[in-house]
Amino acid sequence: MVIGHECAGIIEEVGSDVKTLVPGDRVALEPGISCWRCDYCKEGRYNLCPDMKFFATPPVHGSLANQVVHPADLCFKLPDNVSLEEGAMCEPLSVGVHACRRANVGPETNVLVMGAGPIGLVTMLAARAFGAPRIVIVDVDDHRLSVAKDLGADDIIKVSTDMKDIPEEVALIQKAMATAIDVSFDCAGFNKTMSTALDATRSGGKVCLVGMGHNEMTVPLTPAAAREVDVIGIFRYKNTWPLCLEFLRSGKIDVKPLITHRFGFSQKEVEDAFETSARGGNAIKVMFNL
Repeated sequence: MVIGHECAGIIEEVGSDVKTLVPGDRVALEPGISCWRCDYCKEGRYNLCPDMKFFATPPVHGSLANQVVHPADLCFKLPDNVSLEEGAMCEPLSVGVHACRRANVGPETNVLVMGAGPIGLVTMLAARAFGAPRIVIVDVDDHRLSVAKDLGADDIIKVSTDMKDIPEEVALIQKAMATAIDVSFDCAGFNKTMSTALDATRSGGKVCLVGMGHNEMTVPLTPAAAREVDVIGIFRYKNTWPLCLEFLRSGKIDVKPLITHRFGFSQKEVEDAFETSARGGNAIKVMFNL
């Protein structure tokens, strides 16, 4: 099947009933088509629609193609100062924006981010745009941490993969924050990252599980519950593209540093792009330009 769900493009043709778009418009595409009839859709939580048709989710083909057909209401015009590449980055950025909305991040929210991969980095950028005054980000990889620091993290902490190190690392994280941690985002989704987040977050705070590294986890939930730490989940996003585009237009968020590699769309370039992404290294977001 065709993969791909982070995309932007130029309108070539519109249906007879489309009044908001014309050929030549540059747009970012929200990749999920919900039914708009179920209870979830009717109450505004269309990201939970059980009949969602989402790019690159079997059996629905994705957007890694020369052309796609998509509903007009899920195609968002790009501001003049926002590139097609930045428009495609609205998809991962939407995950961070939705997470910050779910956790009610604001100017009084000090944030911990577990994981400095692409989703951890966009969550950090979103939290700052929502007003978070202090953000600490944690990872096992020095390069990812250096990128996070360059993007504006107030402090970075390198950790291990050993569960036995959690108490010591929680102390380091709390010292680096230098104040109570109000919200933690686990952008990895492993036993250790979630356990660390639960232990590090202040009593009455929130832990938002963003990453899905493990389908099942063993975590210290009872001690966290006794401290009234709320655990929040997210699934994709809803109504995020307009805000993402405004963040990009206004300069409150700059996603350009996350785009580390660019390739054309020939067979060889596509293969090279996937190999580059698979190797990891300094690759964050690998972009195709058709």
